[in-house]
Amino acid sequence: MMGFVTGALKDADVILYVTDTVEKGDDASEEIIEKVRLSAIPTIVVINKIDLSNQARLEALVEEWQARLPQAKVVPVSALEGFNVGGVFDTIMGLLPQGMPYYDEGTLTDRPMRFFASEIIREKIFLNYDKEIPYSVEIVIEEYKEEPAIDRISAIIYVARDSQKGIIIGHRGEMLKKVGTAARLELEKFLGKKVFLQLHVKVDEGWRNSTRQLKRFGYIE
Repeated sequence: MMGFVTGALKDADVILYVTDTVEKGDDASEEIIEKVRLSAIPTIVVINKIDLSNQARLEALVEEWQARLPQAKVVPVSALEGFNVGGVFDTIMGLLPQGMPYYDEGTLTDRPMRFFASEIIREKIFLNYDKEIPYSVEIVIEEYKEEPAIDRISAIIYVARDSQKGIIIGHRGEMLKKVGTAARLELEKFLGKKVFLQLHVKVDEGWRNSTRQLKRFGYIE
């Protein structure tokens, strides 16, 4: 994971470091913060969930982050209430360098459809599960067949533990069906055609610490 962070920093025009008012740091986050501090890249620290804090605590957090990353712009937000989300966008736009476009104006993306399918499924998992579940899953598109009238997609949701598999599937498969239906409808809207979507759940213990799996999932080269 740290290799992925280091690689991302090399190509970044702006660093967006997102934290919140209840987060407690660990060794990994401290290492990331140190890498950000030593970089010369313009940095924005977004403090989310200010709706869960009071003014005194928020002011202390802003001062703390300004001391840890003196070169950064600190932007408090509440994503839940939509407070100052526009301020984050404006701050990013103010720091991005101007340059020639990499692609023609009509080019929408350089990503394959498999990427968008996996990201839409991931979004529905984030919207339907809480706590550690969304951060413990990885989506792999096993098969993607494009036909004139319908796209057929088969995806695997990898989890780290058997208990997480049960949560993802839900009672009598109801949660997995809910996620699948929401993802299919979103894909049909995105693609402008019918979609047949199959979701499977598999356990891969410790995938986040496996070099082989991290390469497979695209986190490291």
